[in-house]
Amino acid sequence: MKKLIYGMAITAAAFAFQGCNSQNKDAKGMADSMNLAKDTTTNVKATGGIAVPEGDAKFATSAAVGGMAEVAMAKLALEKSTNAKIKAFATMMVTDHGKANEELMVIAKTKNITLPTMVDADHQKKMDELAKKSGMDFDKEYVETMVDGHKSALKLMQDEAKDGMDPELKVFAGKTVPVVDGHLKAITAIHDSMK
Repeated sequence: MKKLIYGMAITAAAFAFQGCNSQNKDAKGMADSMNLAKDTTTNVKATGGIAVPEGDAKFATSAAVGGMAEVAMAKLALEKSTNAKIKAFATMMVTDHGKANEELMVIAKTKNITLPTMVDADHQKKMDELAKKSGMDFDKEYVETMVDGHKSALKLMQDEAKDGMDPELKVFAGKTVPVVDGHLKAITAIHDSMK
């Protein structure tokens, strides 16, 4: 009975929190909040706790939102760009990040980590800006966005591979590092060729 009451209280609090902050909370923030409510250090049985420390859960939500954004922006590039190198890069993004996203979802499910189901506000804003551009303006903005995004993603993966606490997420990050590094090198070469 205590479990039921505790679960109902958490659910009610989550809905109240979501209702009050729905305009200010983005998808990643919501997932992080839900994971915090499932914290492994407090009443794991009642909350259905997550099987990883908070830092690892935050890595998972950041990696998930970044991966979703990479795929979404790549699909936009496939529609809008006429540059063959950019289209080839975008195809690689859809394939590689799509695969990584699926693998991360499987790990998250086994660890009871809630992942965002859509991109966060910052990525959505960038996608909206990209959608308004065309031609060389689009290509330039997309390439610059990919360079910046892959620098951030590489650091995220390197940090988790080095400092993460969860063995499965560390392995995931470690094997993703060379993939993201390869993407960064590829997009940097495209960027340099456009100057």
